[in-house]
Amino acid sequence: MEFTPAYASEQDSQDELASFRNRFYFPQHNGDDVIYLTGNSLGLQPKKAEEYLKQELEDWRKYGVEGHFEARRPWYSYHEFFSKGMAYVAGAKESEVVAMGSLTGNLHTLMTSFYRPTATRNIILCEQKAFPSDTYALQAQAKMHGLNPEDVIVEIAPGTGAATITDSAVIEKIFELGDSLAMVMIGGVNYYSGQVFDMQMITDAAHKVGAMCGFDLAHAMGNIELKLNEWQVDFAAWCTYKYLNSGPGSVGGLFVHENHHRRKMVIQAGWWGHDKDKRFLMEPDFEPMNSAEAWQVSNAPVFNMAIYLASLEIFQEATMERLWDKSRKLTDYLEFVIESVANETAANLEIITPKEKKRRGCQISVVAHGYGKDLFDKLTAEGVIADWREPNVIRMAPVPLYNSFGDVYRFGQTLQAALR
Repeated sequence: MEFTPAYASEQDSQDELASFRNRFYFPQHNGDDVIYLTGNSLGLQPKKAEEYLKQELEDWRKYGVEGHFEARRPWYSYHEFFSKGMAYVAGAKESEVVAMGSLTGNLHTLMTSFYRPTATRNIILCEQKAFPSDTYALQAQAKMHGLNPEDVIVEIAPGTGAATITDSAVIEKIFELGDSLAMVMIGGVNYYSGQVFDMQMITDAAHKVGAMCGFDLAHAMGNIELKLNEWQVDFAAWCTYKYLNSGPGSVGGLFVHENHHRRKMVIQAGWWGHDKDKRFLMEPDFEPMNSAEAWQVSNAPVFNMAIYLASLEIFQEATMERLWDKSRKLTDYLEFVIESVANETAANLEIITPKEKKRRGCQISVVAHGYGKDLFDKLTAEGVIADWREPNVIRMAPVPLYNSFGDVYRFGQTLQAALR
């Protein structure tokens, strides 16, 4: 690799996915596209988003309530248009996924079913420095069962002097907790460090001690390879506005393994989870569907979801295999550029994201020792859109669907100038 414009240009010329960049809108800075490296926080707008949303507005105007059945994409079954695409991205069966709700709301919905503590089995295992919303949700779940969060929530932290948690440490803690462990609930990709956990290994260990295992996939869906069905993951939830480009605060999604579809479970029941063949009989007793749709509470927020559909179709066309391949190359190049600039300027920039390809997706988190937010602000002023996390971490995500090697090179130039 080379930190040169010629090298970046050569890589872009060989990129099979280069044309997909043109399907998204980039914010502008001084008349040029910004260097957008924060798709791990909010993805860019697909150009087809307006068309898809406009179609639903037109059908609402034309049909009114009859749009539930007469719209070009009938609203009554609108969530079903997402099953194939979400299953493809999640490595799941179509019956195991559903587009609904929001991330934390979906986690609460799922944990109502999968966190069923007893007097002796009530421990929740999570990672330290999980996304705060996850922590709050776990604390609330414990309290709803009359338990003290400090007694039942066990956080596993990085070892002394380390920035990330080893998978072996998670497994060791699972077996240490043993029969007291009720549920493992970890972020599949840690939002802060960008670390990818071995979800298959963790799930297998949890099951061996009789515990349920679920994941927050907010930073994993559309980013890393997932095989939720094959890995026997019990449940998972995600948002869609990061790598899946569905727009701010858009609809979430959830996964429930087929092993649980016909089990008698406590479900936060709503009428859209009722047997759809009987839904309009308005029966008094809840009869859940034999799929992840049983966890649906309400009908689809169509306008909210239309943008997501536009993006999801792009993923299927690009193919996850090609996206993963480009992601690895692009992330490797960003790492190389950061290290090259740090060496050239003698800057103390510490990459805390694991170097091993299987332990990271398309995010690099850098500790800017001795610089603070001033360095981040200088980058922003020059048209770099990245993400700052206290106390001194800059997160960057070169998203393979719309970022280029040229973006990474331009970022390196801007970083070099800011450090000088």
